[in-house]
Amino acid sequence: MKPALNVMGLRKMFGGLVAVDDVSFKVEEGEFVGLIGPNGCGKSTTFNCISGLLEKTAGTVEVFGEDVTEMRPDQIQKAGLTRTFQHTRLWREMTVIENDLVPPRNQFGTTILERARSLFLPWRNPKEEARIERAYSTLDQLEVPHMAHNLTSELSGGQSKLVDIGRSMMGEPKLLLLDEPVAGVAGPLAMKIFNNLRNMVDETGISVLIIEHNMDFILRQGVDRIIVMNEGEVLMQGTPDEVKGNREVIEAYLGATGETIQEEE
Repeated sequence: MKPALNVMGLRKMFGGLVAVDDVSFKVEEGEFVGLIGPNGCGKSTTFNCISGLLEKTAGTVEVFGEDVTEMRPDQIQKAGLTRTFQHTRLWREMTVIENDLVPPRNQFGTTILERARSLFLPWRNPKEEARIERAYSTLDQLEVPHMAHNLTSELSGGQSKLVDIGRSMMGEPKLLLLDEPVAGVAGPLAMKIFNNLRNMVDETGISVLIIEHNMDFILRQGVDRIIVMNEGEVLMQGTPDEVKGNREVIEAYLGATGETIQEEE
């Protein structure tokens, strides 16, 4: 079985600055993986290279066995990968449910026949009805169905993060890259987001790679495996317990996080 994501020898330079240096890792199908590291270690740059937003200096990226190294972001999305950004990019003049209904592929009305049908039989569209039902189901899964008809401009930061994840799921990705989905989110809601993601992975079999800066937080949130980056390189990969006990990781975080974990345990 091919891994959901296979990154091999990824390198990204900005002039003379090496931002990502020979990074290699895999995410298996149905795996929930954390990508952590101190600020400025190259996590978001790695995401941008994987998803095609940045041109790679060197290296290869495969999505479900397909080489997407030279593909555009839209082509990579068609291969099954969807990503979010640290700062949500919702359409603020639209409701939550309207935001969710934009991403699905093969929207009704893309052919001449479908456009004609939408004019004369707008109420008879089983595909559209199925999309709407799935949008509400996604909100149910994320435990925010009560916000369906709120304008996204009315949402809190944490609620916006949940809606952004839901909107990403509407594109039916097989691999989801999340860039700090709980940054700036209050503790209880941040835990709720992670719990919903864990349930989503278990129930749907989707693969998730999630960037998180706070090691102390992600070690407690039920990820299967963690990749640790530092200064543009992969420092180590392992289970949360293995990461927690690694002295190099603790030193990369200046020791404070490791001391906190030991004290709380």
